[in-house]
Amino acid sequence: MEKIVVLTGAGMSAESGLKTFRDSDGLWENHNVYDVATPEAWGRDPELVLKFYNNRRKQIREAKPNKAHISLSKLEEKYDVHIITQNIDDLHERGGSSQVLHLHGEINKVRSTVDPSLIYDLDHWEMKMGDFCEKGAQLRPHIVWFGEAVPIIEHAIPIVEMADVVIVIGTSLAVYPAAGLVNYAPSTAKKYYIDPKGLDGNNHYPFEMIKETAGIGVPRVVDQLLL
Repeated sequence: MEKIVVLTGAGMSAESGLKTFRDSDGLWENHNVYDVATPEAWGRDPELVLKFYNNRRKQIREAKPNKAHISLSKLEEKYDVHIITQNIDDLHERGGSSQVLHLHGEINKVRSTVDPSLIYDLDHWEMKMGDFCEKGAQLRPHIVWFGEAVPIIEHAIPIVEMADVVIVIGTSLAVYPAAGLVNYAPSTAKKYYIDPKGLDGNNHYPFEMIKETAGIGVPRVVDQLLL
């Protein structure tokens, strides 16, 4: 069975009503990203950080998978599909995809501040100060903040190395290390890029370009691959 690797960014979830700080000149839902999404922000004002992510979590739980999420899941009828996403939402999973790797963490999980291996599912939308792990330490969002390492990248690289088809959706390929994953794809792999803005003139990847939103471009590519 051929392997399809899908790399997704914020543009994948835009049509579900979710935005990133890049949509608004460095502000993420009216917050400077460095005030709510860095280790320093957590050290300064953990209550503000928790409130910010509580609001994101509530927003995501109210959002629904869009046509692109649902369409990608159909590829599993014919292919071994692996989704590697920069998004912290669970819309891929709710859209029906079964193999999803979250490079930047997951909004519906929390982890210990003293032992990063202690990760818990969060069954409600609100985290609070005083929510402790089994070692008695405060829990934090299970999110890779700006300035932190991306440990999951080591799991993603071998997946990309085995790809027969690579589909990049809704990401500028400007944020590393995620953007560098494309470099690990075999030269023989068919490569698609779906985003209404396209890529800048420095693009050196042999992509088939689809300058459409995810909701339009993804079903088009999926239909083509399922022929």
